[in-house]
Formats: sequence, structure tokens, C-alpha cells
Amino acid sequence: MAHGPTAIVDIGSNSVRLVVYEGLTRSPFAVHNEKAICAIGRNMVSTGKLDEDGIALALESLARYRDICNMQGIADREAVATAAARDASNGRDFVRRAEKTWGGPIRVLSGEDEARIAAEGVLAGIPGADGLVADLGGGSLDIVTVSGGVTGAAATLPFGPLRLMDLAEGSPKKARAAVEKGLERLDLIGALKGRSLYAVGGIWRALARIDMQRTNYPLQVLHQYTIPAPRAIALAEIIAYQSKKSIEKMKIVPRRRAEALPWGAIVLDRLLAVTTLKQVVISAYGLREGLLHRRLSPEERDKDPLIEFAADTSARENRSPGLAREMFEWMAPLFRGESPETRRIRLAACLLGDIGWRRHPDDRAMGAFTQVLRAPYLGADHRERAVIATAVYYRYTGDDDFPEDTGVGGLLGPEGSVLAQRIGLAARLAFVLTGSAEGQLAQFPLHVTAQALTLEAPGKCRALIGESVRKRLDELAAAFGRKYDIALV
Repeated sequence: MAHGPTAIVDIGSNSVRLVVYEGLTRSPFAVHNEKAICAIGRNMVSTGKLDEDGIALALESLARYRDICNMQGIADREAVATAAARDASNGRDFVRRAEKTWGGPIRVLSGEDEARIAAEGVLAGIPGADGLVADLGGGSLDIVTVSGGVTGAAATLPFGPLRLMDLAEGSPKKARAAVEKGLERLDLIGALKGRSLYAVGGIWRALARIDMQRTNYPLQVLHQYTIPAPRAIALAEIIAYQSKKSIEKMKIVPRRRAEALPWGAIVLDRLLAVTTLKQVVISAYGLREGLLHRRLSPEERDKDPLIEFAADTSARENRSPGLAREMFEWMAPLFRGESPETRRIRLAACLLGDIGWRRHPDDRAMGAFTQVLRAPYLGADHRERAVIATAVYYRYTGDDDFPEDTGVGGLLGPEGSVLAQRIGLAARLAFVLTGSAEGQLAQFPLHVTAQALTLEAPGKCRALIGESVRKRLDELAAAFGRKYDIALV
């Protein structure tokens, strides 16, 4: 790796977090991630100051983070502070103490900077994002429009749960009115009808977990989990009037979120109502990833995060990493006229097609399927995840009966199911044909006609075309509704 690990500290109104990334790459992997709920912004509306108990906890956490970075020998460190440190009367004093404890500079972000960096983090994880990024922290709601891979108008509002409960004096009704009034004053709201809300922040992730549980959703991956606006509003209206004790009874919600969750639900409800956005898309990426993304070269930023993750995984885990791209090109005649979206899904499936080779034979198909389905990659929505994972499943088994208990059938849809099977069975044939060796597939071209799928092979390779190859070729041809043929040349 060209660059060593990078540590980022984010001092928010509610939490102080340290994330150590493996390096500066398009698909960064967090090798250490922890946070402390300090609530330095509690009661800030009424007092104008940061909470003293919260300050003590924050400084204690920063001392720990400093020592972790020292133990790991991390030289590249960055620390930022957001709404509470920016707005409190004792914010500057806190930052000076925090810098001394952390052992380095801490940059206090403006509201607009905070919003834009979070939005850039969303674009890093969802390159096609189009609509409004809303980052809900403990002290502020930071919003910015996104489209075409760039950020637009930005604003910051004092509607983080810690401030909102203080501002509204504990009244949900007052909170709803305050949020609605604040949002209606913004010029950027009018152009959002029918677009998506990209939700950043732990409060909204907690709401998404509740929705997953209520709908018995099959894929427990928050990134790019999508909730239609009417369902999100209905859920928010229910949660907004729950007591802290009622929230604490929900095992799916972290206890530390119980107090703030109803106030975050009020913000979401009013935001969707005022903007008429069509859906909520959860983003696991935000401010910290935006800071990291800004440091990449333009060439690195332009890379596809899905393909970069799959390529890195292939290089680490596949027996013959070069075979993946050979296989991708070799099976291309089967997918003539494919869309760019299908092409990248197919490439990702090929790159991930050998990750199960170390598994026990009885676990290869389902084990590899589960690993791909839930892996921490970006740039793929849940349908695309399901297609890639199912293709890898079929790479390990020719069984037509895909296990229904995975629950992903609804994500795949009929077209996705067919596509996954075809990609997987083509990869399955390629591996048995070459014995997983690189540099061999080009001598076995595939040809497709209206009646047959033909595998061409040199006469000198006759012995390679055994029963296992014929069986897998037959399965692949059947997936395309054709008979198979072998042409020795």
C-alpha cells in the first residue's frame, strides 16, 4: 500500500469518535472504529455553554485515542470539531484543552463546511446520489443538495436532538413547529420534489434498523437501505411520541440512542413533509469519509468504489487473481448489449468469484454468498448486492433451487435472478475448464447462436473437455435456453 494508516477524530455535539483507516484508497477499510457518547452539547441552548461533564468525558476519550494512535504508530492524523464546539461560548477554551490532550491541531468546521464534507462522503459511497444530503448530529442538521457527483446549496440548522429538546423545552409539538418553520425558510427546499433524501447519522440509522425489523427485511446492511417516504413518515410519527422507557424496550435500538431518537424522528418527519422527497436512503458514509475522500487524488476519486473493493479482495484472496478479468472478457459474448450497470455487476461478480476456495466444500456456496452479500463495500444498492452474491453462489453450485430462506428473492426480482444464475454458471465453467489457471481461457472462446451455445477448443486440448466440463457447459447453455455444443479446431 502506497500510504500508511490514517486516523480521523470527529468531535461532535453528542459523540467523540476515532476511526483508523487502512490507507488513502477509493474503498477505504476501517481497521479500528470506536466512539464515546459524551454529549458536550447537552443543554447548550439554555446555558450557551458546553456541558462540563461532557467535556471531561471528551478529554478522557481524546487521551485514549491519542494513545491508541501512538501504539499503532500512526503518523497521519486529523481531528475536527463540529456544531457544539463551534457555537458554545466556551467552545474555544474546550478546543485548546482538547488539542493539548489529543496532541495535535483540531479544526473547527463551519456549518457549511460540515455540510459539504458530509455530502462529499455520501457521494464517495453513493456516486449517483441525487437529492438532499441531511447529516443529523447531536447539535445540528446539516443539509446540502447533490447531483451529478457534486454538491450544491448548503445550510445548517440548530435541530440536532440535543439542541432541539432544549429549544422545544421537551415539547414534541414545539419541536415540530420549530423544525418546520426553519426548513420553510430555505430556498433550496423547492427543487427537491421526487428526489431522494440521503440520511447520515446514528439517529437515522437507528430508525432504519427499526424499519428493517418491522418489515422483516432480509438484508441487514444499512448502507443504501431505502425507505419510501410515506413509510418513513409513518414510522417517524410513531417514534416521535414514544417515551425514553418505551424506546429502551426496543432491543434493536442502542440504549445510548433512546433519549435522542424521538427528536430525530421529528426532524425526519418534518424534513420529508416540507421537501416532498420520495424516499430515504441511508448512507453509512458521512463527515469522516468526506474528509478522507477530499485527500485522494482526482484519479483515485474517479474510480468505481465497488470495483476497487472487489479488485482489492481478489488480489488478497483469489488463487489466481488475473483469472477474474480474463473470465470477465471470456464470457462477454454471452452478454452482448448489456447495460453499463450490468457490466459492472458482472465484473464485480467475476472479481469475487474465487473468495470461497478455502472454505469447507459444504459451506462454499452459502458461505461465499453470505460473505459477498454483507461485505462492507460501496457503490452498490441492495438489489445489486443480491445479484453479485447470488452469482457467486451459482459459481459454486449448479443447483437450480436457490435457497428461499435467504430471503433475497424479493431484492433480486425475476430479471436479477436470471442474470445472477447466468453470470455464476459461466464462472463455474471457466474455473473447471482452466483448473483455476491464468492465461488459458482465451483458447476456449464461446459462441452463441439462436439454437446453441458452443465452446470452441483446440484439438490438442481434447483431454480437458471431460465430463465435468460438459456438465457445466450444459448447465450454462440451459440457463440461456439453448443446447450446448463443443467444436474442436
